[in-house]
Amino acid sequence: MDKLRIRGGRRLAGEVAISGAKNAALPELCAALLTAEPVLLSNVPRLHDVTTMLKLLHTMGVGAEQSSDAEATVALDASKVTSREAPYDLVKTMRASILVLGPLVARFGEARVSLPGGCAIGTRPVDQHIKGLQALGADIVVEHGYIVARAAGLRGAHITTDMVTVTGTENLLMAATLAEGETVLENAAQEPEIPDLAEMLIAMGARIEGHGTSRIRIEGVRELHGVTHRIVPDRIEAGTFLCAVAAAGGDVVLRGARADHLETVIEKLREAGATIEAGEGWIRVRASGRLRAVSFRTSEYPAFPTDMQAQFMALDSIAEGTASIAETIFENRFMHIPELTRLGARIEVDGRIAVVQGVEKLSGAAVMATDLRASAGLVIAGLVADGETVVDRIYHLDRGYDRMESKLRGLGADIERVKS
Repeated sequence: MDKLRIRGGRRLAGEVAISGAKNAALPELCAALLTAEPVLLSNVPRLHDVTTMLKLLHTMGVGAEQSSDAEATVALDASKVTSREAPYDLVKTMRASILVLGPLVARFGEARVSLPGGCAIGTRPVDQHIKGLQALGADIVVEHGYIVARAAGLRGAHITTDMVTVTGTENLLMAATLAEGETVLENAAQEPEIPDLAEMLIAMGARIEGHGTSRIRIEGVRELHGVTHRIVPDRIEAGTFLCAVAAAGGDVVLRGARADHLETVIEKLREAGATIEAGEGWIRVRASGRLRAVSFRTSEYPAFPTDMQAQFMALDSIAEGTASIAETIFENRFMHIPELTRLGARIEVDGRIAVVQGVEKLSGAAVMATDLRASAGLVIAGLVADGETVVDRIYHLDRGYDRMESKLRGLGADIERVKS
């Protein structure tokens, strides 16, 4: 397995381009299943999860061509789908594979999708997906580790999920576009990636209102057509770079980033003492010296994102003062704490609350990534630690960050990938 070797202590300076959002790209790749016409996506991030999704679509008979140019385009053709199955070997590595379920049932009336895998950060049941599709008229059974769904034709319904679920909202949104009549999704997730998916579907001929709010209304249509769509920038990648500069110090401009998708993160960074300016398509962050520790509580968008918790914990670890961090989304999302303490961080955990007492400096050591965002937190810690830090199991990082070490090296960090 590849590792990252980081020699800390360097300030970051320059410009970095923010890639397309992983959490928008994955459902939008699946949305190509809803039409027999060509779909062209641009600003597609080069990630392991994207590669896995393209492999999954290919096994179904979807044509997919990925460019290597600056536009990072993927051309998809689902006119000759030969299989309605998402096999375990692919689904087990990526939870987002569940997103083929809704489009397959809506367009073809059947699907067989393995129960998903992904990061081991906590229980993320798919019962809301199943409940919603059943409300739309699908017959579903779970057998031998697979969700098996059939429907002669989906019908609109009023669906209220028991919890806010991003992938659940996306799956039901896609399915409802081809259902007969009106569907209303209550308690819908509001993350920016969902309005981006909705805008893509609208451009394909779907009738959708209320996307970006907790109540989405969809009027089903008989068929959708092809589309050309540019994926929204990745707010979590942008937030990660903001935290990296805040921790290591420096002056960096993030090109392609959207500040309106990061309001709570930016507010906390300003509270910590970072200087942040923003305009159309860019964010500038400046920081020097030790910042102040800031407390926060993760929750559904637009509150503080759980996907930024590990990165902020790394920043709090070397800040002045003490911070309290409450994780309300995933019960296992503190697995990076033992690794941060190997670097000298002082963190105590009581259930879902971590108390971080900032120290003046961290000390480089060998650490192991436990999940995607934990990986990013360890990289940030390595950027400020004295000496050398080696981050193992970075296949987690590659699932969600497009060439992170190359981008950091372009800002002046001493970081390199060590091939296994």
